[in-house]
Amino acid sequence: MYLFTSESISAGHPDKCADIIADTIVDRLLALDPNARVATEVFLSGKHIIIGGEVKTVARVGEQFYKDAALDALALIGYPEKGFEDSQTIYPTQAKIQVIVSSQSPDISMGVDQKGGEIGAGDQGMMFGYATDETEELMPAAVVYARKIRDALYAYAKVHSDKFGIDIKTQVTLDYGSKENFMQGKVKEIATIVAAIPHNSHLDIDAVRATVKSVITKTLLGDPLFDPKKVEFFIDHTGRFVMHSFIADSGLSGRKVVCDTYGGYAPVGGGSQSSKDYTKVDRSGLYAARWVAKHIVGSKLAHKALVEIAYVIGRAKPISVTIDTLGTACSSLSDEFLSLKIQEQFVLTPSWITEHFLLNKPSKDTFLYADVAAKGQVGYLEYPWEKLDALAWFQSLKH
Repeated sequence: MYLFTSESISAGHPDKCADIIADTIVDRLLALDPNARVATEVFLSGKHIIIGGEVKTVARVGEQFYKDAALDALALIGYPEKGFEDSQTIYPTQAKIQVIVSSQSPDISMGVDQKGGEIGAGDQGMMFGYATDETEELMPAAVVYARKIRDALYAYAKVHSDKFGIDIKTQVTLDYGSKENFMQGKVKEIATIVAAIPHNSHLDIDAVRATVKSVITKTLLGDPLFDPKKVEFFIDHTGRFVMHSFIADSGLSGRKVVCDTYGGYAPVGGGSQSSKDYTKVDRSGLYAARWVAKHIVGSKLAHKALVEIAYVIGRAKPISVTIDTLGTACSSLSDEFLSLKIQEQFVLTPSWITEHFLLNKPSKDTFLYADVAAKGQVGYLEYPWEKLDALAWFQSLKH
């Protein structure tokens, strides 16, 4: 046996609620002002919602703007639920919302907004992109399965809100069989599935577990890695999960960076993506790094790719771009060669990344940052940074 585990959380989890509120604010501010600079954080605890941070915008917005964003986000997520008392889950209209948003420091903006329309990095830091061919999404398998189960349980809970809550966590352990198989991305089978989902207090725990197991089984039935007779299930393992949401456990934006990215298969960078505008390279740099890594694997230059891009505040071009194919290269091209060629071909400045992925124009027709926060920052084909639109150039490196 050689095991590896990843987890995921639903939009109803307190930390995700915080991320979604923060990114709803980003979406709405950029809709009013595409040049807005946003760095807000959200803290949820009990019946309190605290929105803080810094914003620079020509749009005229006041406290009510931020309060409306929070309440609308929670309603879209699915709060309040029908089957729970207000002491067991959050009823947003009862929440006390405090807004502590100030103007962004001019010391930051003087380095970000440069002459000629160039954008300097909004902060220093390093971001990582990762891709592997062990799934169609070119994502690590354990996080893909954890998200798939999460989505099925979340959808079921929203339809059956008289019985189940939406504050959900899932976890999947895969057996690769050996370290060699793990390095090659060859999964043997699903070994363990963990699910935590709130349930109405009158429901018997055995009935809850049977229902949840049934939903998971129907979701994965037919998958060659899933054998319901062999998988070990842990469902609401304490025996009771009634009180939930940030009534029971506080939520904070930016706290689920591993769930949001590669499920622990690869390093994470210096900061989270949610709550920030596109000049913050914690966000835009991650998208660029994932785009590069996915192209390396998608063009069959390697079975796996790890990309690090590093920036310094106020400078547009990255100070380093490093490619590591983790010993899985499919050609004689060296990692050093790939690093050099990619830096020569793609400038990877915040302006280039923003224009390429339209990061300053989130919309229902393209993407919304709030939706990205709900599902995960990478791994979904509909995101602009997931599209293999430069595949021909990467493939040309083989010749």
